[in-house]
Amino acid sequence: MPHQTTNQQTVDTSIEYGDWRDELFQNGYVVLKGVIPQARCDHYIDKMFQWLESFPYGFRRDDRSTWTEEHLPTHIKGGMYHRYRVQHERFVWEARTEPGVLDAFAKLWGTDKLLASFDGINFTLPADTPLPQTQPWPHIDQNPQREGMQCVQGILNFAPNGPKDGGLLVMKGSTKLMPEFFKTHSKVIGRQTWGPTDWFGFEKDELKWFEDRGCEIHKVCADPGDVILWDSRTMHFNCVPTSQNIRSLVYACYTPASFATPETLQKKAELFDERVGTTHWPHDNVFKCSVEKMRPDEEAEGASKRLFEEPIETEQVLKLAGKIPY
Repeated sequence: MPHQTTNQQTVDTSIEYGDWRDELFQNGYVVLKGVIPQARCDHYIDKMFQWLESFPYGFRRDDRSTWTEEHLPTHIKGGMYHRYRVQHERFVWEARTEPGVLDAFAKLWGTDKLLASFDGINFTLPADTPLPQTQPWPHIDQNPQREGMQCVQGILNFAPNGPKDGGLLVMKGSTKLMPEFFKTHSKVIGRQTWGPTDWFGFEKDELKWFEDRGCEIHKVCADPGDVILWDSRTMHFNCVPTSQNIRSLVYACYTPASFATPETLQKKAELFDERVGTTHWPHDNVFKCSVEKMRPDEEAEGASKRLFEEPIETEQVLKLAGKIPY
């Protein structure tokens, strides 16, 4: 059964708001243009380069011969980083507290009393040889037994992201069909995992069910400073680049603090103090989450316990982290 949360009144997605929220509710995703200033995007890209250079593997931004696996810390699917406590690096928390980003999520949920997810980053570097394409893993990140929109995921995008630059793919229009799918495919619910209730992966023939009903897979493109939002009930997955461009972003989700139980807030605060990453969910599924196998030398060096720059614990950060109440 899904986890229980307190004082939870989710957004009514059936009415029209006359702004970008309508597109999110209709298609399951939306791109918000120019949320983060260009200078700030440049800052975050610079910080990601500094972060990679801080490891003892010889990576240097001005030497393309070092842009190879042996010079990089552990990552998956091109450049997704979830280890090394990167979720709590200073630049990641700086990105999470960008005013335009917080304003967007406050508008979405109707409150500025928000919790932030402790999610990772993506810094995919172009390679001399094409990156190996990963198998698609279309999925949703919200249990079909939960009612209404309870989690909206976000990408804070810092570099140009076109059709060949890798990134988010969504099954456009799938969100509204999820109740019907799970009603007519009741036997598949036992496959869900994560939390253990909020991750469900789709098989190839199940994608066809959605396509037969007018849905289509769409690569979401974005400019520097754009924010991509998608409903966790929207089928989505990722692809790696086929271009020679950098992909740079922070994954960030926010939900109302009122959605969390006191027990979850306490656990979230403890994990913040430990500088531990969790899942996409800010108010639930709050547990240690790391999906990569580490390099053998990293295990010996304790690389998972490192931070390049500690976050600045402002009042805003502490509230978003669940450490102090609103």
